[in-house]
Amino acid sequence: MKKFLTIIKTVGAVLLCLILIVTVTVYFYMKQPQFGALPEGERLASIKESVHYKNGKFRNLEEKPVITPGYSFIEEIWKSLVETYPNTEPEGVLPSVKTNLKAIPSHENILVWFGHSSFFLQVDGIKILVDPVFSGKASPLPWGVKAYKGSDVYTVADMPEIDYMLLSHDHYDHLDYETVKALQSKVKFVVCGLGAGAHYEKWGYKPKQIIEKDWGDKLEVKQGFAIYTENTHHAGGRGFKDSQALWLSFFIQSSAMNIYYSGDGGYSDRFKKIAADHPAVDWAIMECGQYNKAWQSVHELPEEVALATAELKAKNLLPVHHSKFTLARHPWNEPLNRIYALSQSKNYSLATPIIGEVVRLDDGAQTFKQWWKNVK
Repeated sequence: MKKFLTIIKTVGAVLLCLILIVTVTVYFYMKQPQFGALPEGERLASIKESVHYKNGKFRNLEEKPVITPGYSFIEEIWKSLVETYPNTEPEGVLPSVKTNLKAIPSHENILVWFGHSSFFLQVDGIKILVDPVFSGKASPLPWGVKAYKGSDVYTVADMPEIDYMLLSHDHYDHLDYETVKALQSKVKFVVCGLGAGAHYEKWGYKPKQIIEKDWGDKLEVKQGFAIYTENTHHAGGRGFKDSQALWLSFFIQSSAMNIYYSGDGGYSDRFKKIAADHPAVDWAIMECGQYNKAWQSVHELPEEVALATAELKAKNLLPVHHSKFTLARHPWNEPLNRIYALSQSKNYSLATPIIGEVVRLDDGAQTFKQWWKNVK
């Protein structure tokens, strides 16, 4: 019995040491700059004045469980760890075009997509960069999610001077430390949700560069040009404390055209309200990928993307959030296959550019190929 108790004590001491080592390792690893910073001081005091910040974090307009009723969070984690799913990333190289963004005439209204949710937008002479991720990864961990072959051909050096960099939310596949830090000298202003400015300041951005907004706010860029920060149904976070920075969608109103970017978020009736508040959407840039019925509340299924685009009464749809990172279990090309099929009977036109292809936003005759059909 005495020997048995000694063994138990030894095992307990070893386990305690292991837990202590892991805890200390995680603590110091989380001190690395890519994890950003939590809001504090005046920024935190300002956040607490928002009606969307309750009980220590930002909340969606309608509270819903992240995991769909009937699914188990533990089972979903287990499936992700031990089960394999076919065709979740391409075997071949994705096609791309290396467009010289610095040579595009300022009077042209164009969009260039870089894969996932990163894109460059030039409208009415204003240069906008959205959710740029050029590091080739969507994770703070060295062994984390990597970009598909051919999907990461653009770098910070390829970017022109940027008037406004827009951030939808602070998840790693939208807010990339290496990219954002390297862009600092090229960016005049960052527009982000309340709280997200803490990340940018930690990474060397000047306070005057950072514009933090709540849902329903408006930024006057120039006469006839405004950026509205609207809601979406999602979450945020880069560490153990979630939803300390607000997640956004954007409505860009200009004399040339109106553009809506959904950011990430599950389907809700917000699209009808956005259409009522901001009629005449020329282009809807919509999240379409990295979805699963198990977490449908925070990422739309393709059927919901098509429905939301119709409810926005948009003239054109450009689906994003696909073809760069595997963050869900569906085949990598399924979002494009499904949204293509769903869009055939709709009143909007579907744009499916390859990475780097120039989308001429005021050219209704431009056509696009089903490029993903030629990739294994």
